[in-house]
Amino acid sequence: MDSKGWKPKRFQREAWKAVEKGRSGLINAPTGSGKTYSLWIPITRYIKDQKQQGRKKGPFALWITPLRSLSKEIAQAAERYISENDLDITVGIRNGDTSQTERRRQKTHPPDMLVITPESVHLLLAQKGADSYFKHLGIMVVDEWHELLGSKRGVQVELARCRLKSISSRLQTWGISATIGNMDEAMDVLMGDDHPEGQLICSNIQKQIEVRSVLPDDIEKMPWGGHLGIKLLDKVIPIIKASESTLIFTNTRAQCEIWYHHLLVAEPELAGQMAMHHGSIAKPIRLWVEEALRQGDAKVVVCTSSLDLGVDFTPVDTVIQIGGPKGVSRFVQRAGRSGHRPEAVSRIHFLPTHALELVESSAIRVAIERGMMEARPPFVLCYDVLIQFLMTLAVSDGFRAEEVFQQVKRTHCYRDLEWDDFLQLLDFIQRGSPSLRNYEEFKKVEYVDGLYKVFSRRVAMRHRMNIGTIVSDAMLHVKFVGGPRIGMVEEWFVSSLKEGDIFWFAGKALRLVRIHGQEIQVRKSKATKGKIPAWMGGKLPMSSQLSLLLRERFSRAAEGEDLDEELKTLAPIIQRQKEVSVIPDAGQLLMEHFETRDGHHLCIYPFEGKFVHEALASLLAYRISLIMPISFTFATNDYGFELLSDSPIPIDAILDNDLFSPIDLSRDLLRSMNSAELTQRSFRDIAVISGLIFNGYPGQQKKERHLQASARLFYQVFEEHEPDNLLLRQAIFETFEHQLEESRLRLTLERFSQQEFKIVHAEGPTPLSFPIIVNRLREKLSSEKLEDRIKKLQIAYQR
Repeated sequence: MDSKGWKPKRFQREAWKAVEKGRSGLINAPTGSGKTYSLWIPITRYIKDQKQQGRKKGPFALWITPLRSLSKEIAQAAERYISENDLDITVGIRNGDTSQTERRRQKTHPPDMLVITPESVHLLLAQKGADSYFKHLGIMVVDEWHELLGSKRGVQVELARCRLKSISSRLQTWGISATIGNMDEAMDVLMGDDHPEGQLICSNIQKQIEVRSVLPDDIEKMPWGGHLGIKLLDKVIPIIKASESTLIFTNTRAQCEIWYHHLLVAEPELAGQMAMHHGSIAKPIRLWVEEALRQGDAKVVVCTSSLDLGVDFTPVDTVIQIGGPKGVSRFVQRAGRSGHRPEAVSRIHFLPTHALELVESSAIRVAIERGMMEARPPFVLCYDVLIQFLMTLAVSDGFRAEEVFQQVKRTHCYRDLEWDDFLQLLDFIQRGSPSLRNYEEFKKVEYVDGLYKVFSRRVAMRHRMNIGTIVSDAMLHVKFVGGPRIGMVEEWFVSSLKEGDIFWFAGKALRLVRIHGQEIQVRKSKATKGKIPAWMGGKLPMSSQLSLLLRERFSRAAEGEDLDEELKTLAPIIQRQKEVSVIPDAGQLLMEHFETRDGHHLCIYPFEGKFVHEALASLLAYRISLIMPISFTFATNDYGFELLSDSPIPIDAILDNDLFSPIDLSRDLLRSMNSAELTQRSFRDIAVISGLIFNGYPGQQKKERHLQASARLFYQVFEEHEPDNLLLRQAIFETFEHQLEESRLRLTLERFSQQEFKIVHAEGPTPLSFPIIVNRLREKLSSEKLEDRIKKLQIAYQR
């Protein structure tokens, strides 16, 4: 540091002292402020001490990262420091990319520090002699803890920590996290029942973020909905030209492909300077893009959240966000990719995909000013991950039940675990559940001399291949005929193609030649039009913080005072909404009804995000149907939902019968939604993680429909014969809590009881309802027909 003229910051000095005192804790500091060195320097001192005490074999420290690309960054930073200070310390990387030769070498000659992913830690715990391997481990660092918290990978970290702590009682645990709304809880989850000893170290560095909205010249010509922001493409090109390097973030991989294609058509000279990066593109291409960014060779990269983390983008000076990011933390994280240095300003341009998204831009700027970051609620009682962990211990050297029960009870996730439930899990891995007793393949673990242990090599091998909690949809490789693989698309998209069809992928027009096993073989095409693949899981839930601010900003727009540039630009649309309906204030719930040739429409605007609105629409439709026979179709967006019917919708009956009541919410949700289908989908993931279903050998993964069919069969067996099965209970809980956001829905219904219902009979669709109607049409029409229909609708409604 001295040679570079760097002075340690206060939070770094605090961290060094705390580590030297043997404490554990969590470090919170902005991106690019030197978090890595706040822990790396005391780690090197610890390793030197261990070696001076005669301990020759590591690993002495683990650095757990959520991403493989981040592993490389951390290892390179560590090796630079080692080289500059002439230290005798070795650093190794262990993840899915590590070669078998390197893995064998790491087993016999462990490096002093391992940079590793959560899955690879569990793989090491599954090897014979794991206790001996980790006996000198002294420090465990969990990088980007905010990304792992709130996921089952975070639960894996909790379990790994409790096991490593039982092997090496002096183990110190440190987390590194960006700012989130529940920082104290994040530390509690990481520390487990050691949390009273944890130290939260927050830096006093205030990262400056400059948010600039890309504004249309004429808001009246800006689409009201149904577009991906391409109308403002001309505004983006000058920003790119004025920047040394630019990252363009999109919310989905399909949107990423579309934007890359349109940019290339609009500005052909960007060819060779522009790249694309998302999770389905082949790893060699992604690594090439990351390296090009690092070296400053790429002027523009169109990407998804795959570049939220992982690469130190010092050369990037501009970030553009296409469409609402749906969360403040996600937006701040992306903004931090520019100005990735202490004291540097992070600049981000927000490009709305439709007019009303300008309100989102205004809300995000206010949220950043107020420091309103979202909380990441942790998972609790994940029986599937615990089953996998028990199998890991049984595959290794075996375990004693009482001992492991006490260990896992010390984690945040399993602190409420009951002994009887734990016995059920033991029974599950030993004999299968009661309804699977007669099948030998579920008898994986044997109980010998008080020890639960796996003796079958086949069972052990299949378990090691199954370690992990990410269950993706079935994918097929995209490969040039006689050439390399360029990435993967989902099986369901491939099923919509036939030989000769053109589709766009990785920025190229491709013609499907044939489907061969798990590969689709393609050739380049000169066609200018083709299908764009879509991927499941592209929906992002809007955070409650952003929802709150959206209501506030709309209310401010209605008052017309002290408006920022986004709300001023939006003024003509706001004025039109006021003329044909109203802008609800924070104490009102707006309900619009009108009639078109499509039928009778009822639009309601809670501003709670798409997921909550889907549940609300379904719940209201069900409750109305109990009063009178009526059929609905419904559509949603992040601002509200629409019920559409052939018959007049009884609004008075909705109000008189208190149909927004939270009473009996769970029961009515269960009956109103296709919850069985949703729960079965959750159950599929749980079944794979727990090892109930084998995902297949590498390169021979089972097809999606086969996995779903197997999961459905188990689900039905458990539902009929074992309604108390723990995995079944977990599937129902996760469906309601994580997919339907039941807790948030209940709070929304309680808020309704405090609000005035503002009922408006409109002549036709309003600016607020227009985007919802477009979403419904999108389900029925192809993109070209949809474009035409939207134009006609918008012209008609603007008259």
